[in-house]
Amino acid sequence: MDRENGDGDIEGGGGADDGGFRSPIGRKYHPVLANDRAVLEMSSMDQGPSSSSSAFPDQHPNIRKVNTSVNGSSDAKEENPSHENQPNGSLQQESKLELFGFDSLVNILGLKSMTGEHVAQPSSPRDGEDISITAGLPKPAAPKLGTLMGVFIPCLQSILGIIYYIRFSWIVGMAGIGETLLLVSLCGTCTFLTSISLSAIATNGAMKGGGPYYLIGRALGPEVGVSIGLCFFLGNAVAGALYILGAVETFLKAVPSAGIFRETITQVNGTAIARPIQSPSSHDLQIYGIVLTILLCFIVFGGVKMINRVAPAFLIPVLFSVVCIFLGIFLAGKDHPSEGITGLSSDTFKENWSSDYQRTNNAGIPETDGSVTWNFNSLVGLFFPAVTGIMAGSNRSSSLRDTQRSIPVGTLAATLTTTFLYLVSLMLFGAVATREKLLTDRLLTATIAWPFPSLIKIGIILSTMGAALQSLTGAPRLLAAIANDDILPILNYFKVGDASEPHVATFFTAFLCIGCVVIGNLDLITPTVTMFFLLCYTGVNLSCFLLDLLDAPSWRPRWKFHHWSLSLVGALLCIVIMFLISWSFTVVSLLLASLIYKYVSIQGKAGDWGDGFKSAYFQLALRSLRSLGASQVHPKNWYPIPLVFCRPWGKLPENVPCHPKLADFANCMKKKGRGMSIFVSILDGDYHECAEDAKTACKQLSTYIDYKNCEGVAEIVVAPNMSEGFRGIIQTMGLGNLKPNIVVMRYPEIWRRENLIEIPATFVGIINDCIVANKAVVIVKGLDEWPNEYQRQYGTIDLYWIVRDGGLMLLLSQLLLTKESFENCKIQVFCIAEDDADAEGLKADVKKFLYDLRMQAEVFVITMKWDAQMDGGGGSPAQDESMDAFTSAQQRIDNYLTQMKATAEREGTPLMADGKPVVVNEKQVEKFLYTTLKLNSTILRYSRMAAVVLVSLPPPPVSHPAYFYMEYMDLLLEKIPRILIVRGYRKDVVTLFT
Repeated sequence: MDRENGDGDIEGGGGADDGGFRSPIGRKYHPVLANDRAVLEMSSMDQGPSSSSSAFPDQHPNIRKVNTSVNGSSDAKEENPSHENQPNGSLQQESKLELFGFDSLVNILGLKSMTGEHVAQPSSPRDGEDISITAGLPKPAAPKLGTLMGVFIPCLQSILGIIYYIRFSWIVGMAGIGETLLLVSLCGTCTFLTSISLSAIATNGAMKGGGPYYLIGRALGPEVGVSIGLCFFLGNAVAGALYILGAVETFLKAVPSAGIFRETITQVNGTAIARPIQSPSSHDLQIYGIVLTILLCFIVFGGVKMINRVAPAFLIPVLFSVVCIFLGIFLAGKDHPSEGITGLSSDTFKENWSSDYQRTNNAGIPETDGSVTWNFNSLVGLFFPAVTGIMAGSNRSSSLRDTQRSIPVGTLAATLTTTFLYLVSLMLFGAVATREKLLTDRLLTATIAWPFPSLIKIGIILSTMGAALQSLTGAPRLLAAIANDDILPILNYFKVGDASEPHVATFFTAFLCIGCVVIGNLDLITPTVTMFFLLCYTGVNLSCFLLDLLDAPSWRPRWKFHHWSLSLVGALLCIVIMFLISWSFTVVSLLLASLIYKYVSIQGKAGDWGDGFKSAYFQLALRSLRSLGASQVHPKNWYPIPLVFCRPWGKLPENVPCHPKLADFANCMKKKGRGMSIFVSILDGDYHECAEDAKTACKQLSTYIDYKNCEGVAEIVVAPNMSEGFRGIIQTMGLGNLKPNIVVMRYPEIWRRENLIEIPATFVGIINDCIVANKAVVIVKGLDEWPNEYQRQYGTIDLYWIVRDGGLMLLLSQLLLTKESFENCKIQVFCIAEDDADAEGLKADVKKFLYDLRMQAEVFVITMKWDAQMDGGGGSPAQDESMDAFTSAQQRIDNYLTQMKATAEREGTPLMADGKPVVVNEKQVEKFLYTTLKLNSTILRYSRMAAVVLVSLPPPPVSHPAYFYMEYMDLLLEKIPRILIVRGYRKDVVTLFT
């Protein structure tokens, strides 16, 4: 027996029973106190022999292990083999909260990784230290990057590139200071809002490789993620070509003698003397561009470590060149200014404030008859690549040490820094040079730089090469991340292992980049890059908007400075900019993304990532369900929600969970496939023993429903028997007004053939349960012959409308006509009257009723008269062709009744059937048999060639045995190959009113 000493320690040993509760293994129960040793142990980690002595050095020098397993053996140790025997003095925790079957949640450091990987237990933190939820995760072997090298520098290199150095001053000259200010503000706001959305999503959990693709895919689903991700990959590959061409163009302008081909373009801008301006040949751009692409690919093949070493070499000269440009601007008026350089002047600022859009040639040089016309929209397309690059850090998310900290800080810092730089630069460019100089000198930044223009040209070349390097680094990793998700089998060639470099994807990216370099024209490439980047930014903003608006419990981003309205504005701004640039390029990019989306949805593998659309559907369903309320659905809004009872009366082929034609029939109850079906089956047995079997059966049934292209859900219920299981289903299935309203099942045709004597009571019990639950019933006989969608039916759909059913039978016939199988059929309505005097009035009323319901049908009224001898209790209709069936049914009922009476006399009990007393009126039984016989004869007389027959379902008589009711039904359905027995419920399903 264990006892508690004065210090709160639990010690093992023998002792006398002191009256406490004794466990099966001989231990006594003690109440848990605040200073109990067990509580103290749960608030600290199991440190093992090396650290146990320091956990509580003064209080508990000797702490013995306590085995609290139920059987007193080593079962607990066998269930958790990771815990080894530990010497005295070690803290142990396998016995704590054993009742719950899990590790103690009091100890947060004991939580397993959500990925299911084994997590090593870290050392206990010192007092006052913050505990990271990721503490203890195994560190990967690949080098990890921080905020500066992993996000800020890549983003800065990608943003601050070719457009700033060789196009920005030209844009200021064309649009003027005012419109350029609007242009930079518009584009900067777009990327800033996107950066906020990116920060929110990136801090909402662990982020694997793939950057924006990973974020969009997990938020909007695999189809949207792959389509936008591939477009963004193409954008990065094309952007690499853009930066490479910019570097080559700068190099050839700085060193004209390096050009293999020469081309002179004469400027004609209204001046008296035409001045020749050298422009690099497109062939030189292509040759040098291909060579530079290959050189950069060698660096990329060196991996992240090589890129980290090279990146500062590209960035430092860039920052130095920016400083030289600003120094040159402030010193331009004093240091021997060249022609067109006025120095900082308020007059020049005023002259350049307004726009002066001109026609230019393909090189951007103004010409009166130039082939290119510029306006604000086209300048947006030209300038926007200058603010792209905010995804450069997130593209390398797999290489970051802490994505949740680095991506928001690094991305927003780079965005704000470059936007501020652009705003200041456009003011200074507009105040330092004339408009003519701004439009004709494509290297104005080098012209005004201090002390030497060549330094700026070197800086331009290195900056563009750095931006190209970031594109060639991020694009292959993006493609590899898409391939690793295994959504598209065609991308399997680009898969890479953990901590491996995507060499195949790099080859493919280089190939695309070289193809774009061959085009050799920056102004033709930039709109394409812009569209792909804007499409990705739209996806990021929409992802954040959806997640923030739905506010699911899992949406807990660490970045708090976000709101769904900002993301929505960012998404709309991206779309507006796309159409401002070019509606044709926008349509093409959206069409490309749509084609990829369709291809992924058809050929791609399913990926359940818990995306935001699933949450949106859930929220929409909840709102719709609440709006429907619990009130009665108006007939105009009534939809059939069939509860398809899949439990077969007999056996089905192996691995077939449902009769193959039940799904086909369920589809026939929906107009154009709209609506929901609930497929249920009952598994006999104990729930605790059959729970796993039920899950397997439910999955199999759901797969089969999808295979049959039927919109519906599958449910498996475990119950002791079919009757109890169905009774539970009929009471609980569904929510609010989305509860099933029609029970569909197969007629048990085999019950007499295979002598299944338990079927009548079960079948009648199910019908009575449906009546009590106010559910409509549709029973299908001849299900094996029910046509599929490819089997065309001809003839008629005959309705034997006997009782008022709220129009359900009429509605079912109309739904059948909407299916290709029955679209060539015509509807005939047979109304049963008991007197000739009622026939004409009934026919007129039914015709008017069908006309008001907009239903085309031919109406017949049949009078069913009682035979005089039948009323007297003797004789039978000798002329009826079903007389043999009638006689056989009558004989079987007599035999069953005789057995019942003999059993009752022998046991001295009242007349019993199906476990309850019954009262049998033999004359009434004979009348019921005669009624079904007359109706069967009528159906055979008028509807032998009908495609399908619908007849009202008679309710089971309360005092009659279930066996009798099955005889009535068998006689009613005798020799009719395909028939639907329909019972409505106390609600109208059709209405005359619009």
